[in-house]
Amino acid sequence: MSTESASGGGDMAVTVTPAAADEAVSLLEGESMDTDVAGLRLFVQQGGCAGLSYGMRFDNEPEDDDTVVEQHGLRVFVDPASMNYIGGSTLDFEGGLQGAGFHVNNPNAESSCGCGESFRT
Repeated sequence: MSTESASGGGDMAVTVTPAAADEAVSLLEGESMDTDVAGLRLFVQQGGCAGLSYGMRFDNEPEDDDTVVEQHGLRVFVDPASMNYIGGSTLDFEGGLQGAGFHVNNPNAESSCGCGESFRT
């Protein structure tokens, strides 16, 4: 398992904005999960109108081969296959009446669908 932190230097696997971290940590705590060990799993799966889609879920701990990014008090787990698609991406959270939720800004995506949930590389 590789671990990167905001102060670790070098290229970050995934960047987490403070807004995304605050929201995810709040949700983790609401599920009574230990934020020192548990985290948000960010992954890529087949599906969506553009071919690939993002997925997120809470996990109690990372897998042995995960990259673990720790920023703003949030741990993010990314498996090696997903890292090939989302390395260099930024995870953000936007509030508001329309489009509220987590969003992935992925520089590797050649195109994405209108909803922003799926992409093609």
